[in-house]
Amino acid sequence: MGDNTLGNKFKITSFGESHGEVVGIVIDGIPAGLEINMEFIQSELEKRRPGQSNATTSRREPDHAKILSGLFNNKTTGAPIALVIENKDVDSSKYEKFKNLLRPSQVDYSALKKYGGFADYRGSGRFSGRITAGFVMAGAIAKLVLKKHDIEIFAYTRSIGAVIDDENYHIHDIDKYLTLREKSPVRAINSTIAKKMEELIEKVKDQKDSIGGTIKCVVNNFPEGIGGPVFNSIESKLSEGIFSIPAVRGVEFGAGFKAAGMRGSEHNDPWIVKNGKIQTAKNDSGGIIGGISTGMPIEFKVAIKPTPTIGKSQKTVNIKKMENVEVEFTGRHDPCIVPRAIVVVEAMCAVVLLDQLLIEGIIPSVLK
Repeated sequence: MGDNTLGNKFKITSFGESHGEVVGIVIDGIPAGLEINMEFIQSELEKRRPGQSNATTSRREPDHAKILSGLFNNKTTGAPIALVIENKDVDSSKYEKFKNLLRPSQVDYSALKKYGGFADYRGSGRFSGRITAGFVMAGAIAKLVLKKHDIEIFAYTRSIGAVIDDENYHIHDIDKYLTLREKSPVRAINSTIAKKMEELIEKVKDQKDSIGGTIKCVVNNFPEGIGGPVFNSIESKLSEGIFSIPAVRGVEFGAGFKAAGMRGSEHNDPWIVKNGKIQTAKNDSGGIIGGISTGMPIEFKVAIKPTPTIGKSQKTVNIKKMENVEVEFTGRHDPCIVPRAIVVVEAMCAVVLLDQLLIEGIIPSVLK
């Protein structure tokens, strides 16, 4: 059970497989009496749903959220909340055809060694990005709680391949930037750069290939003094949650890896007083110093790898015959997973930060 559960006070347990009947999430730790906005949960799922544009997989799922327990008269009862979505557009035939072939950069071999061949391999089963629909539902509820305390989370596409939007946006008006983001199929902010990203994805798709990118996430109004040394670092907790998202290959806070090429005089954040509050002049620390929040916006970037299932011919191994082969895999996949991963990053960030606030007693009750 520990492999599928995250959190302490706000605890989530993920279940389901890509081609099973459902995928879902169980949330424990929500007190009784919280009103749940199902329309908001559904709107969050819509941002992750497959089949949205040419930049996503052709698999088409309605992804309609259903609550099985923990809710009565639209308010929480204090019992665990179980949410599911059904898998409807399932085609497992291609996975039967390739079940003895180890797909490059997929989980086939490591899962075989771990589970002895009993794991569901259809659509990568438990390891599929499909399970993140559960993360989004849990994250939507966490966002509802955080918003009661004016804490807002916003992520956007920073890069696709070599096309990068390196503008340091001062994202204070979330609604404004959300409107800009949702106008773009790739969920970027700058419309000119977004167009270049779309063109790159189309080019890669025509070549039967895939491409990765980066996501930037910003958290506004998170209180200072949260987290601590050594293993309770906010960066550590967030990284654990973010790395639980399939396809994530890296997380960097503030200046991140850029800091390795900077001098201390360049990277240091001078302290200043502004509007009667202690702040930093810039935010190369990403709102976290010593594992503890500073009150500045928490900022981090997430690296998303290219989708491993592609249409090009690739070298691999037939595990049954124990021989090297070359094969062209077929199936439905995203040429770029980044646009659909945006809301997943936001969701996991919300889950982790709410859990931390509840642990430290900053939010003693979600009803306040």
